[in-house]
This record gives sequence, C-alpha cells and structure tokens, in this order.
Amino acid sequence: MAFDILEPGLSTTVQDAGRSGYYSVGIPQGGSMDQLAAEMANAVAGNTAQEAVLECTYLGPKLRTSEPAVVVVTGAPVDVFVNGELREQYARLELAADDVLSFGIIKGGTRYYVAVAGGVDVPVVLGSRCTYVLGAVGGFEGRALRAGDRLPVGVPVTGARRVVIAPQLRPVYPKELDVRVMVGLYDHRLTTAGLETFLSATWKLTPVADRMGLRYSGPDVEWKPREQPFGAGSDPSNIVDAGYAVGSIQIPGGKEPIVLHRDAVSGGGYAMVATVISADMDLLARSAPGTATRFRAVTMQEALAARAELAVVRAALWS
Repeated sequence: MAFDILEPGLSTTVQDAGRSGYYSVGIPQGGSMDQLAAEMANAVAGNTAQEAVLECTYLGPKLRTSEPAVVVVTGAPVDVFVNGELREQYARLELAADDVLSFGIIKGGTRYYVAVAGGVDVPVVLGSRCTYVLGAVGGFEGRALRAGDRLPVGVPVTGARRVVIAPQLRPVYPKELDVRVMVGLYDHRLTTAGLETFLSATWKLTPVADRMGLRYSGPDVEWKPREQPFGAGSDPSNIVDAGYAVGSIQIPGGKEPIVLHRDAVSGGGYAMVATVISADMDLLARSAPGTATRFRAVTMQEALAARAELAVVRAALWS
C-alpha cells in the first residue's frame, strides 16, 4: 500500500531511530527528534521500534491511503481528522482505502509523529531510513515530502501490543523547562561569573530552532580573555576545531547558547561549555519558541541514572 501526499505540510520527513556509526565522517545520527513519541506511535501501530514514521513540524500533511491501513499519531497535541471527522491521538486509527488523514493547528510543542502498521517503506541508506535533508540522504529521495509524492508502506509483521497510550504516560509540553546538562569540555574558558550566569539564568528558546540546533536568548555570558590560538578564530569562544557531541552547547560571542540536536554537524571551532544528557534530548525536541529553559548541572552518575529510568519507560512500551 502507499500514502498519496495531497498536501505536504510545512516540513514532513521520514524518520526512525537514527543512523549510527557515521558521525565521525560528518553524517549525523538523525532520526526522530522526539524518540519517545515516535516509539509510542510504533508500539501502538504494532511495529518494531525501528520502523520509519513521519515527523510533522508545526503544520502537518494531508494524506490519502491507497488501501486499508492502521495509523497512530503521537507527539505534540494536534487535532487529527479522518475524512474531516475528529479522531484521537495515541490510539490506533483504522483507515479504509481512499480515506484522507489530515491535521489541525498544533496546540503545543513543535513536532508530532505518524506511524503506520508496516512502517514507511523507503530504502535503507547507511543502516537507516531517516532523512538527512542537508545531505540529501535517506528518507524519500533525501528530502521533505511534496504534494504528489506516493510514499510506500511496508507489510505489517507484528500484532498490536496496545491499543492506546494512557494519558499519564504521554509526553507533556510545558512552557517552562529544566534541562539537565553535564558541564564541559570547555567550561574552563568561561569566567566564574560566566559559568554561573549560564547555569542560573532562564533562557528563552528563539524561533531559530530546527533539527540541527536550538538557539536561546538571555543575558550575556562572559568568556575569559585569551591570546588567539593558531588555527582558531578571533572570538573568545573559538577553539581549534574539535568534535561535537550531540547535545553539546556552544555560546558564540557569549550570546545566545545553541544546543546541537540530531542533524547537527559533527565538529567545528566553537567551545562546548556543556552537553545535554541523553535522557533530556526529547524534552528539547518538544520545546516551542518562547519556552523558558534552565540548564541544570548534574553528575555522570545522575545522567546514567536518568538514562536507565528512561530505558525502563521505553521497555514497557514493548512488553
């Protein structure tokens, strides 16, 4: 079967659990920005955690099914319509041939996910079906969907594990957010006051936020003066090029911290003062412009404990 794309939405791409193993050569891990929401969609659809889904940003697509299908919509709160009739998120939706799936205005967050039983069946590229638009890699022809595309769907291979995600388990989309970080590798380049400002200020997410990174506004952060190293830029935040961790935070010029996310470049010449722990990367993906965000320093032990807690939640989806 297939989805016929009647309207593409603002930016609808095929995503999955990501493309591991190629970051060292400049190809990011990619995958769904909000991995937990995407996994919830797959679990209810009866897929494995690895099946590809559609990631819809702000304004969703309008799709028509060529054959009967089961779809699930999770993630940011949005009205879901089948042939113009309001339907439920986080639940299995049975579609007949030629049914039209469409969406209203998003009510929070930035992205929601559409899983279909059998998964979106685009070719596997470097171990993943996820779309890396900047590199024109993976997904549907390496790009966001367009009107007139016919998106293939695989054959369902497993039964549904659950028919709905309980409301208390669904992600939330607060206007204020605490994000846990591990300080380093270059926090020593900040003054004591600069590091205190970074960790105590409330930062506001700007509209400059996409799959590559999220930019925040707030007070200036003070860097230590230093003699410009050979091979580095003149800005106090510049370093000789180094590799970037996913989730690392840069503050070019001491203004507007930038958190690198799933499609970020793998290296460059800006110092990383901290890194968002893996368990909180989905929280960032749920942030809408204007979200008030505080970066809270934690230890490695706390970060590992948070990762273990999230693993328990994910495992429960497949039990």
